[in-house]
This record gives sequence, structure tokens and C-alpha cells, in this order.
Amino acid sequence: MANRYLVALNIQENLKKIEVEGVSGGELVKVVLKGDYEMKSIFVHDNAKNEKKEIIYDLIVAAYNDAKDKLKKKTSSEISKVTGIPNLPPDFKMPF
Repeated sequence: MANRYLVALNIQENLKKIEVEGVSGGELVKVVLKGDYEMKSIFVHDNAKNEKKEIIYDLIVAAYNDAKDKLKKKTSSEISKVTGIPNLPPDFKMPF
């Protein structure tokens, strides 16, 4: 039982180290998310200054959603590698 707990903690710590980048608007906006879904950084290209605020806001949301989707797939893949269970759904949640 303790061994499973340690494996779960190890998985959780490794997932926190993952980083993915989401982009939108032809890379006008980039968002980097960490494995715990915390936003690490956001970049808005200077060319985006020519756009209306509402468009920039939409691009930020789109870049975040792109990063979130990539992170779901990446974490699912990493959990599959560690557990040996193939094809976990991207929205799989660890039970802790």
C-alpha cells in the first residue's frame, strides 16, 4: 500500500514539471502552462497591438485552451507510461 502511495506521489510530482505551449492567431499569442494548470507565462507579439482589445482577449483565451488541450494529452501520456495502462482518456484524473 505504501509503495502505491509513493508511486502516486512520484507521478504527481512529475506531472507538475510538465510544461506545454499553446498558441493562437498565427503565434500572435503564446501561453505556457505547467502540469498543475498554472500559467507560467504569456506572450503577446507586438503585431497584436494593431488588433482590437476584444480580439486580443479572444486570442489569449484560444491560446490558453490550446495549451490546456495539449496538457491533458501530455499528462495522460505520462500517466500511461508510468502505470502501463495504455490509452487513458485525456481528461483522466488521478485519484488524489
